[in-house]
Amino acid sequence: MKILSVVGARPQFVKLAPIDRAAREAGVEHVIVHTGQHYDPMLSDIFFSELGISSPDVHLGVGSGSHGVQTGAMLGQLDAVFDAHAPDWVLVYGDTNSTVAAALSAVKMHIPVAHLEAGLRSFNRRMPEEHNRVLTDHAADILLAPTEVAMAHLADEGLKARSVLVGDVMTDVLYSTRDELSGEPSVLIDELGLTPGEFQVATIHRAENTDDPVRLAQIIEALGALATPTVLLAHPRLVAKAAEADIDLEQGNLRVHRPLAYRDLIAAVLSSGHVVTDSGGLQKEAFLLRVPCTTVRTETEWVETVQLGWNALVSDPSVLAETVARPAPSPTDEAPYGEGSAARRVVEVLSAG
Repeated sequence: MKILSVVGARPQFVKLAPIDRAAREAGVEHVIVHTGQHYDPMLSDIFFSELGISSPDVHLGVGSGSHGVQTGAMLGQLDAVFDAHAPDWVLVYGDTNSTVAAALSAVKMHIPVAHLEAGLRSFNRRMPEEHNRVLTDHAADILLAPTEVAMAHLADEGLKARSVLVGDVMTDVLYSTRDELSGEPSVLIDELGLTPGEFQVATIHRAENTDDPVRLAQIIEALGALATPTVLLAHPRLVAKAAEADIDLEQGNLRVHRPLAYRDLIAAVLSSGHVVTDSGGLQKEAFLLRVPCTTVRTETEWVETVQLGWNALVSDPSVLAETVARPAPSPTDEAPYGEGSAARRVVEVLSAG
C-alpha cells in the first residue's frame, strides 16, 4: 500500500511526524509532498530534521500569495504529482490551502482521499480555514476524526458512514516530545532573563487579528500591558502586517522573539505560566501540557479545552489582562484527544480500507 501525504504548514509537519513513523513501522510506502505554503525555515524545514520525518519526495515551492493564487499554484502541480506516484490514498491534514488543494486534485483524479483532523468546526464562516475543512470533509472518502465532538459534527452533516474516530495525532508527538524534554528548561529563560512560571508565551497570526491595523494595534498594546513579560513568537505574517501599519511590537512588557522550533516551543510553554494565542494547535498543546491558555478569537474548534476550564476565549483585547489573570483551572485527568496512539490507528484504518 502507498500513502501520499500532502503538507505545507507548521501544524501539518507536526502531525506528519507520527504518521511517517507509523507508516514506516507498518511497512507502508509513504510519499511526502511539501507544497511550500510555509517557506520560512523555522516554520518548515527544521521540523523534518527535528522530528525525524523522512525528507519530502516532492517540494512544490509555491511560497506566499493570496488564497486563490496559492491554492491555484498547488492545483497546477498536484495533478502531475499524483499521476506520477499513483498512491492508494492521498492523506490531507487539517485546514490549510494545501489541504483543500490536495483534496480537490485527488478527488477529480478518482484517487481516494483521507482527511486527518476531520469534523473540526468553528462555525465562523469568515475564517478561510472553516471553508477549507468543510469542503475537504465533504470531498474525502474517509474522515479521520480526533474527538467525539468532531464525530458528532460529521454525523450532523450526514457524513457518519465515512467517519472514524482515531484520536489526535498531535497528542502523539507532543507527549513524546514532553517526555524527551524531561524537565529541561526553555532556552528563553536565560536568553531573555525570565523567571520560570512568570511569563506568557504568545503567538498571533490569523487574518482576523492581523489584517485590521486598529485591531492589531489593540492586541499588541494589550499584550504589552500584561503584568508579567510576554514573549511574542513573531510569525513572518505578523511582522509584515505590523510594519505596514507602523505598529511597534516592542512595547511595555512585550519581548519579541523569532518563531521557535517545535521542541523549543514545547519547552517554552512548559516553562511559562500562561499561553496567549490565536493558533488552533498551540491552544490544544497548552491544554495537553496543563498550562492555562487565553485564545484571542470568538470561537475554538477545540471546545474541550474551554469546557474543562483550561482555555478562555477573548474577542475584546481590553479584557485580555483580566482573562490572563483569572484563577488557575481545576486539575483534570480527562483525555479528550486520546492517549498518544492516533497515528498507528490511522495507518491501520487506511490499510484496511
